[in-house]
Amino acid sequence: MARVAVVTGGTRGIGHAISIALKSKGYRVAASYAGNDAAAQKFQADTGIPVYKFDVADFDACAASMAQIEKAVGPVDVLVNNAGITADGMFHKMTREQWDKVIGTNLTGLFNVTRQVWEGMRARKFGRVINISSINGQKGQMGQVNYSASKAGDIGFTKALAQEGARSGITVNVICPGYIATEMVKAVPQDVLEKNILPTIPVGRLGEPSEIARCVAFLASDEAGFITGSTLTANGGQYLAS
Repeated sequence: MARVAVVTGGTRGIGHAISIALKSKGYRVAASYAGNDAAAQKFQADTGIPVYKFDVADFDACAASMAQIEKAVGPVDVLVNNAGITADGMFHKMTREQWDKVIGTNLTGLFNVTRQVWEGMRARKFGRVINISSINGQKGQMGQVNYSASKAGDIGFTKALAQEGARSGITVNVICPGYIATEMVKAVPQDVLEKNILPTIPVGRLGEPSEIARCVAFLASDEAGFITGSTLTANGGQYLAS
């Protein structure tokens, strides 16, 4: 029977590509989203992948929605924590709301969603948890103290949880993408891309969402069963993490 995969933030950008890649590998996929109903419904119509609307920052909403997914699709074998937001600003102007919003989605969201599937994975002696962090969680980024802190936290979350899951057949890994050609990055003015961003990427281009999706598909596979607690850096050589 096909394994079940859930991708949070799975209807747009990198999440969209991940959802499609996992479906192409034979997984039964469910995708979550937080707010863009039109995009989610189009995604569902185009791909046949069911969508579920909930805020990963809300623990009770996660509990209810993940229970709904498991009832409709099946027990979750693979969880991809991809949902993420930004609320950028220089620290001396950053508000508590900006901080709480980003930490709540990007870091607390990992706890809120993973907690719902963890006991089932332990009981079945199999699981794959794949967290999507960021290059800026590794190196930091001016104007993104909240985002960088949340994404660095995702890496620590991964390393600790991997140690807890290993004896139960659960792997936990994290991917740190660099600049990927999503709607958000493509919205950056072309001159800024060409003068300030592309010259810092040794391969000379933006990454494609499908390239991150292939990383996820590998880490979700049986072939990756000996890899856990690892950080997979996919940034075109922009930041070389040891």
